[in-house]
Amino acid sequence: MQIAGAIVTLLGSILLFLGGLGVLRMPDVYNRMQAGTKATSLGSILVLIGIGLILPAWLPRLILLVLFILFTNPISSHAMSRASHRLGIKLTDRSVRDELAERGDEAFEDREECNV
Repeated sequence: MQIAGAIVTLLGSILLFLGGLGVLRMPDVYNRMQAGTKATSLGSILVLIGIGLILPAWLPRLILLVLFILFTNPISSHAMSRASHRLGIKLTDRSVRDELAERGDEAFEDREECNV
C-alpha cells in the first residue's frame, strides 16, 4: 500500500502544481478561479487519499477532509466569481459569452433587500 499511496500522492501533487500554473497563465479572474478550483480540489483529494493509503489509521479523518473539500471548494469559488461579476470585473476579450450578464442578475435586482 505504501507504493500505491505514494503514486496517488504524487498524482495529486502534480495536479496541484498544474492548478497553480493555470492560475498564473489564465487571462482573467474567472478562468483563474476555474483552473484553481478544479485542479486543487482533485489534487488535494488525491493527496489526502494517498496519505490515507500510506497511513490507514488516518483514513476516517482524511475522508472527512475530502468531504469538506468537495462541499466547500465549489461553493466558495462560485461565491467569489459571482462577487467578481457583481463588482464589474470584465471577462477577457476571448470569452465567447457572458450568460450571467445576458440573463441578468435577478437574484440581486434590489440590492437594498439583500443588505448589500
